[in-house]
Amino acid sequence: MSDLVTDNLNMVFDLPDGSSVHALKDVTFTLRKGEILSVLGPSGCGKTTLLNIVAGFLHPTGGSIKLGGSVIEKPGVDRGMVFQQGALFEWLTVADNVNFGLRMKNADKADTKQKVEEWLDIVGLQGFGETPTYQLSGGMQQRVALARCLINDPDLILMDEPLGALDALTREKMQSLVLKIWKETGKTIMIITHSVEEALLLGERLFVMAPRPGRLHKQYRLPFAEMGLHGDPREIKNEEDFVQTREEILAMIWNMEEEIMGKVEAA
Repeated sequence: MSDLVTDNLNMVFDLPDGSSVHALKDVTFTLRKGEILSVLGPSGCGKTTLLNIVAGFLHPTGGSIKLGGSVIEKPGVDRGMVFQQGALFEWLTVADNVNFGLRMKNADKADTKQKVEEWLDIVGLQGFGETPTYQLSGGMQQRVALARCLINDPDLILMDEPLGALDALTREKMQSLVLKIWKETGKTIMIITHSVEEALLLGERLFVMAPRPGRLHKQYRLPFAEMGLHGDPREIKNEEDFVQTREEILAMIWNMEEEIMGKVEAA
């Protein structure tokens, strides 16, 4: 099983002036294969640091992290990344962006072409394969980024504010697409977001992180991701349980922000 397991994960950054920042402290959790997790919290709580450790871009200074029983030491093909800005090659066509990873592996061209068509169909970009990527809207470019990630068949998909730069309507459509891909592929997904509503809708599990040192403050198991597969996201967001949980988390994060500001002013 390709479970993601962290055990007392710590990350301390040494600063040029000789001081240090304890970015993550004793973060322990298991993300089971096929689960979708959203992570949110106030600025400086270590969300992105945690994601970068999972991706293999950073090495923790304490504790351990494993995927499928193997220690994560560097980036690998078992993890795919989708960034806030798609990090696409805008001068290439949509198809050439999507098949980039497979071309780097010298995969069979006929097989690659078929896979590209399949994934463009899944993300709703049928017929756009030969379109220059720079001609696409922001939402369409994020669809390309998803297809490029998924065509490489990673065990774990990591998303760093993937919908943050989109307008409200496009963001809502993309949220539904993320849920569709999660259900149809059975992939394990970890999403970092600043939006409480997005975290609630997309997270079968949800972690609220507290700052500094960054740690897991509260964990939720939620029904809204499953509901979003079949229901209208707008209606789900008006459900009493959704609203109550949203207000609870907003108050939680507000109090954290107030505490941070108090410490800054006292300093």
